[in-house]
Amino acid sequence: MVLRIFGWSIGVTIVSMIVAFLYGGWQALFLVLILGILEVSLSFDNAVINATVLRRMSEFWQKIFLTIGIIIAVFGMRLLFPLVIVWAASGKGPVAAIDLALNPPANDAAYFDNGDPSYETLLTDAHPQIAAFGGMFLLMLFLGFIFEDREITWLSWLEKPLAKIGKLDQLAVVVAGLLLVLSAEFLAEDDKISTVMVAGVLGMITYIAVNGLGQLFHIEEEGEESSGGPSELAKATGKAGFFLFLYLEVLDASFSFDGVIGAFAITADPIIIALGLGFIGAMFVRSITVFLVRKGTLSDYVYLEHGAHWAIGALSVILLVSIGVHINEIVTGLVGVFFIGAAFISSVMRNRKLEAKGEDTHLHT
Repeated sequence: MVLRIFGWSIGVTIVSMIVAFLYGGWQALFLVLILGILEVSLSFDNAVINATVLRRMSEFWQKIFLTIGIIIAVFGMRLLFPLVIVWAASGKGPVAAIDLALNPPANDAAYFDNGDPSYETLLTDAHPQIAAFGGMFLLMLFLGFIFEDREITWLSWLEKPLAKIGKLDQLAVVVAGLLLVLSAEFLAEDDKISTVMVAGVLGMITYIAVNGLGQLFHIEEEGEESSGGPSELAKATGKAGFFLFLYLEVLDASFSFDGVIGAFAITADPIIIALGLGFIGAMFVRSITVFLVRKGTLSDYVYLEHGAHWAIGALSVILLVSIGVHINEIVTGLVGVFFIGAAFISSVMRNRKLEAKGEDTHLHT
């Protein structure tokens, strides 16, 4: 089963390595591998969250996510998205944006006669807006989870009180809105406050809209624990499956924002970034997602979903802070690894205690 699940990812990785070598020699091959490893290591929490949603989808929509979804992830977010940002920021048009990306100047003043900034600089300058949108979307997801009352809790001393105050209507929106205002006021540069606010509000609206559409076509199995958000949908088909697919794509985009920007610390070449982050990284993240679903890992290790959501909460705060303060991507990755690792260890300890009592450790949903 492992070979069947990871076979495509391994094959794509080999092809990507060959393409990278033909494109830029050993240096390009090395950079592509570094970016691929970086993407996988930073996105395990993404895979866990994806798995919590994917297991609710019908086989048809799972295949759509793993085929059309990967095309969107690779070409849309890792290749086209940076080009669109540069296109919009430079005002040069799509052809000039592509030329700027493929033919980077030696410095910011060397590209055009009038001294236009480089591709990397334009994309980096757009980081506050990108971070505000992605940060607010992920923050809404996190708050929706921790403010929801649930039977099983991980950090019970904290999650249970949060669930109680979460009964206040629209508390997640209030908290998220307050953090957005504080981030824009104290972290954004004066000329970017309005754009950061707009981007953050759009992130909130996007989550509320996709979440609302998921709730509209909600399918809940008898006895299923309500967990909030589109992840509630059970074996969703038709419109419900479509909105779950849409939710997953927006979620993946929010996770990828920081990775795409961070990749420029390694290289500004969009082809190498697409090969490393997209073809290798995104493929393996999806394979890990499928593996978690097929093996029933989330039902065997019940706190993994909790740990992933806490990692998302940390990532959302990091994104908001990064509006005004640079945070190394290694820190982001280590925070996610910490929460996932701690949740896994807690799950193992829980299972051992239940086994000692002769009780079933598997979570039935």
